[in-house]
Amino acid sequence: MRDPRAILITGASGGIGGALARAYAGPGVLLALTGRSAERLEACAQACRAAGAMIESAALDIADAAALGAWIESIDRAHPLDLVIANAGITGGLAGTFEGETPDDVRRIMGVNFGGVCNTLHPVIPAMRRRGRGQLALMSSLAALRGLPYSPAYCASKAALKAYGEALRAWLRPEGIEVAVVLPGFVDTKLGRHVAGPKPLQMTAERAARIIRRRLSRNDSHIAFPLLLHWGLRIASTLPSALIDSILTSVKVEIRHYE
Repeated sequence: MRDPRAILITGASGGIGGALARAYAGPGVLLALTGRSAERLEACAQACRAAGAMIESAALDIADAAALGAWIESIDRAHPLDLVIANAGITGGLAGTFEGETPDDVRRIMGVNFGGVCNTLHPVIPAMRRRGRGQLALMSSLAALRGLPYSPAYCASKAALKAYGEALRAWLRPEGIEVAVVLPGFVDTKLGRHVAGPKPLQMTAERAARIIRRRLSRNDSHIAFPLLLHWGLRIASTLPSALIDSILTSVKVEIRHYE
């Protein structure tokens, strides 16, 4: 696959999204970047410009389908997109009291993590189908592989993305559009620091971005890492639920707040 020259990344104001933007930045590359924090987004944009990339940026909420869709369509008209990385999302789960998530908590997490990805992809899919080429990447999580007792809605939102991406791939690949589901483990980001508890095999956002970029260039359909944690969760899914439930509930984890 040729290197993408026009790339859209959501959640580029920090974490994996910002690291991906910097990884792809270079002469002749157009980066369309969006995130909620205008200040952090501009810092990322400046770093990418310094590396030689052309930048289009806008501080947007991916849950605002109309505003996001209008911006993406305008970008694609001016610079037909080769790659869209739907990365933006939020964390969430049980606080220290373990009183449970409210229905509003669940709706918010699903609305951003799943609905926001749909809001990102659907404005560009028709244009990619007309061109007969393109690549989409959905940022799921290894948490999609097994529901965790301290973050029910988050796990559900990432599992939904995994299934949705797999379905999109089967639909769109015959039309020349590649779809990848990305399933990272623990990554040291501002979002990840809201999770207080063990984080086995945690890596930097920069290392995660290098892995994702390399494997997108190979058209890998599933990009799950780190390998040991991925296989550990896959094996756990084959074991008796009561055993895994007892192990998971014995681990002290707290999600500090929903951002």
